[in-house]
Amino acid sequence: MLKHIKIRPAGGTWVIRAGGAVLGESGRALELTEGEMPSVIYFPREDIAMAFLEPSEYRTLNQWIGEARYFNIASKSRTYDNAVWSYEAPLDEAKDLEGYLAFHVQDGVAVEQV
Repeated sequence: MLKHIKIRPAGGTWVIRAGGAVLGESGRALELTEGEMPSVIYFPREDIAMAFLEPSEYRTLNQWIGEARYFNIASKSRTYDNAVWSYEAPLDEAKDLEGYLAFHVQDGVAVEQV
């Protein structure tokens, strides 16, 4: 059976910016490829300024990865609702994502390789 998801080291250094502020930088990011969807970069939680993140009540369920819990990003200029997600207890196939955060790229939120 083919795996629906692939998780691998992202390589290089990655930075996350929101509302003009750098929320984190990591040389330990992971890249998730899920089916035909664009790749997503995941940052280790300890490399992110968690003070900018506020827990949200929003949750989603991914059949391949598990339940995601969300966070809002509170920047000086605005709040980005449900812009960050994390799999607190991922399924076995996605265990490498435990303790990592992903960011919804949108106007004002950017994930870049530096």
